[in-house]
Amino acid sequence: MKLIVGLGNPDKEYLNTFHNLGFMAVDKTAEELGAEWNKTKCRAVIAETRCGGEKIILAKPLTYMNLSGESVRELTSFYKIDVKDVLVIYDDFDLDKGVLRLRESGSAGTHNGMRNIVKELGAQNFPRIRIGFKPQVQTQIPLLNLVLSGIKAEDKPIFDKATLNAGKAAADFAKGVPFQEIMQKYNGKMD
Repeated sequence: MKLIVGLGNPDKEYLNTFHNLGFMAVDKTAEELGAEWNKTKCRAVIAETRCGGEKIILAKPLTYMNLSGESVRELTSFYKIDVKDVLVIYDDFDLDKGVLRLRESGSAGTHNGMRNIVKELGAQNFPRIRIGFKPQVQTQIPLLNLVLSGIKAEDKPIFDKATLNAGKAAADFAKGVPFQEIMQKYNGKMD
């Protein structure tokens, strides 16, 4: 069994913000796998499907970004999912706009949602897909305000493509493609 989690904030006001890139990407994964968001469990909206006989859980935590780990811990416990079978998709200010970075494990970096997941799971040896949104021009906007700001219309095609690629990478994970292969295919991808 695998768990694919997209990070974001549940309220409509956050719908089109950088902090919701994980939600947007996991929506694309659901489309790719033909899964429907039709349940709420462990403080998350979930969609269930099967790939190659294996159950796949897609989740969007409702706990708000900084407490994402609480929902992820509850889901892994409820479904008895090993941490190595958890994939997390989230936004990353340290990567250029639209760039994907996939890793099999690693620290949480500066991302509060990931910090909480690492803390709650007591591990960092799980794969992740980061979607960059670093502005090309230096900004004086505090990071807290920037992550919650809306994606500009001129940047929408970039992030539509980035979330689509992240969603496809997560679907490959669900289908059992080795993560090394997924990394080779999607790392740094922008087109």
